[in-house]
Amino acid sequence: MHNVVISGTGLYTPANSISNEELVQSFNAYVHQFNIDNAAAIERGEVQALTESSAAFIEKASGIKSRFVMDKEGILDPQRMAPRLPERSNDEWSVLCQMAVAAAEQALQRAGRTAADIDGVIVACSNLQRAYPAIAIEVQEALGIEGFGFDMNVACSSATFGIQNAANSIKLGQARAILMVNPEVCTGHLNFRDRDSHFIFGDAATAVLLERADLATSEHQFEVVSTKLLTTFSNTIRNNFGFLNRAAEEGIGAPDKLFVQEGRKVFRDVCPMVAELIGAHLEENQLNVSDVKRFWLHQANLSMNHLIVKKLLGREATVEEAPVILDTYANTSSAGSVIAFHKNQDDLAKGSVAVLSSFGAGYSIGSVILRKC
Repeated sequence: MHNVVISGTGLYTPANSISNEELVQSFNAYVHQFNIDNAAAIERGEVQALTESSAAFIEKASGIKSRFVMDKEGILDPQRMAPRLPERSNDEWSVLCQMAVAAAEQALQRAGRTAADIDGVIVACSNLQRAYPAIAIEVQEALGIEGFGFDMNVACSSATFGIQNAANSIKLGQARAILMVNPEVCTGHLNFRDRDSHFIFGDAATAVLLERADLATSEHQFEVVSTKLLTTFSNTIRNNFGFLNRAAEEGIGAPDKLFVQEGRKVFRDVCPMVAELIGAHLEENQLNVSDVKRFWLHQANLSMNHLIVKKLLGREATVEEAPVILDTYANTSSAGSVIAFHKNQDDLAKGSVAVLSSFGAGYSIGSVILRKC
């Protein structure tokens, strides 16, 4: 059995950002036109009038102020309200591959590694743009890595689940190093006409390089002390889009073919589950919550993160203890906790214990205990 370290992380951030004010202007224009077009039906009580939103409402509800996106123009067009990402030929790298490679190259550089040092690629994300061939194998080809690759999806927890898969392969001697990447075009499955959720997501890609501790030479190493995963079935976060939609024409274009959730129930269900899992995970490793210098949590909702850490610490966490990137990136699904990790790790002292945790649809929860080398 080999000890495993994270030796490098990488981040791809799209060039375009949308502020709450810009998003609200587009949404309210759509609402205004919808209410005019359906005035008679609304008057008869057959159609419910839509309600405008505000930047203040979005920030209060989520903590989000802006989000990076792969396409800004299509999202802000009140007649479209969806990103415009033209199809590419089979001879071109896919959108997810392009994003993943950009993040991966940064992780390799930070770890002081090249493609020749890597034996496997895992693409772990919420939404894969095709069934096959695997995006991971495409990324493997684009980077020139010899070995294996596969895709996996555990929604917003995909990164922590991917880390456990990679770490276990390395522990067992099946690979020297594995690149785990999380390309997320979350705006592609977001209903920008839904007042309760149109502001939630942004786009980004992250990468984590894991390798055998005895082979690692990076200055940015974190020992993977332990991983712990949990899933329990729930319909409160769901996306019913899939290849069988064409076999049931009555459902094509229905709202459930995009992201849907019962936000308040998710909040009530998930927060105690995450705090309990992290607490139990630390105890299993003879660690106290007070030993943890940093929590890199899934960046879905600021109030959720505050409550989870408060349940663990018994007090409010400082911004140093639980860094936030949600305000500028929004919810980037599996990439969120890794962005927080990537941007807030270098100041930790050697020997510092930290927790990387994600939670989302499933429900799925992952906890990774790390120690700065």
